[in-house]
Amino acid sequence: MDEKKTDICEEFCFDRSSVNYVQERMLDEKELELMTEIFKALGDRTRSKILHALAQKELCVCDLSVALNMSTSAVSHQLRILKGARLVKYRREGKNIYYSMDDEHITLLFQQALEHVRHN
Repeated sequence: MDEKKTDICEEFCFDRSSVNYVQERMLDEKELELMTEIFKALGDRTRSKILHALAQKELCVCDLSVALNMSTSAVSHQLRILKGARLVKYRREGKNIYYSMDDEHITLLFQQALEHVRHN
C-alpha cells in the first residue's frame, strides 16, 4: 500500500498547555498591524534595494537615485512607503534630504534577513 506523505497531522489532536502558552503571548491587534506593515514594506524588491543601500550609508534622494539607477520621483515614492512603515528616517541639510535606517532594530532585521538568504 502506497501512502501519500503529508505535512499535516494525520489525526487532529492538540496539547492544551502548549496552546494556552502561545495564546497568552499572542500579539495584540495594534502590534500585529504594525508588524504586518513592516513586512509589507519589506516585501518589495525596490524597497529592499533602497534599504540595502541605506544599511551601508546615509544617502540623499539624489544619491539613491543614481546608485540604484532610478528616477528621483520613483525613489521618493518608495521612501514615503518606507517612512510610513517607520523603516527609514530623514533629516534636512540645506536643500537636501538625507535618509537612513530608522534605528538599529531595522538595520538588524534587514541584516538578519540577508544573512538567512546567504546561508540557506
